[in-house]
Amino acid sequence: MTAETAVVLPVLVVFAMALVWGLLVVAAQIQCVDAARTGARAAAREDPDEAVVAVAREAAPPGARVTVGRGAGLVRVVVVAEPPALHGLPFEVREEAVASAERPGATVGAEP
Repeated sequence: MTAETAVVLPVLVVFAMALVWGLLVVAAQIQCVDAARTGARAAAREDPDEAVVAVAREAAPPGARVTVGRGAGLVRVVVVAEPPALHGLPFEVREEAVASAERPGATVGAEP
């Protein structure tokens, strides 16, 4: 019985650690989704790029990189973050959001 426990216990510990790491990665992915959407909304309102990046970084995981692109009436915000724990893995969590840019000076409910 002791031999079986000595073999199974480390396997169970590694499995539990893998599950926890997977949950942390999923949580970071959700944060990247929220940050990209928040940034895209701010960029669609024609906020300056610095303000868009600041708003997106507030919702993003720590150390995330935020990129803002504009063109052809669309705004694109990309958030890239390294997964928490096990920083040595070549793995990134990435999310992108695209929104239509609002017309400058347009008011809500105004007739076109």
